[in-house]
Amino acid sequence: MTITENSVTDDLFGPLTVRLDLGRGEVVVEGAALPRIVLSRAAGTRANGDIPVGTRDAGLLVLTIGGEAAALAPGKGRLIRRSYRVDVRHAGRHWRLVPRSTRKSRFLRDGRRLGALVSRGDGRVTADWRSDATPDAMDAAVGYALAAAFGTGADSLWSEAADMIGELIP
Repeated sequence: MTITENSVTDDLFGPLTVRLDLGRGEVVVEGAALPRIVLSRAAGTRANGDIPVGTRDAGLLVLTIGGEAAALAPGKGRLIRRSYRVDVRHAGRHWRLVPRSTRKSRFLRDGRRLGALVSRGDGRVTADWRSDATPDAMDAAVGYALAAAFGTGADSLWSEAADMIGELIP
């Protein structure tokens, strides 16, 4: 079982820690300036190795922000990039992490872009906050947690189609 703990110094929010436990299917994000976020897979459930937290099934996942339950709704992750989106609702806010390229995902709060996040599924997360956005500590904590739990980026429909066609040609 692999556990990684990554220290990050965010340009806006200072030092924070992203802990990813692949075996338990758990991500913990915490820092002096951030609320503690815990996203975990239900105990005893089978993990899908393609997803860092182990599943995209919202019924098997629990998300807490500062100790309070939050509503989590991951997309199914099928052919189009948008299907890999992950939505969170908490305290009157709506966050969305949605792929915008093969590596990066856009991070939004209430429909406004806050920045882009990159994570390869190994618990390391990089945030690039937009200069015209005003993310707060809760935004940052949620963004880091979602990126670590689900990874970022996705292939385009055209890339997937080309791969499928390539598999059919001897």
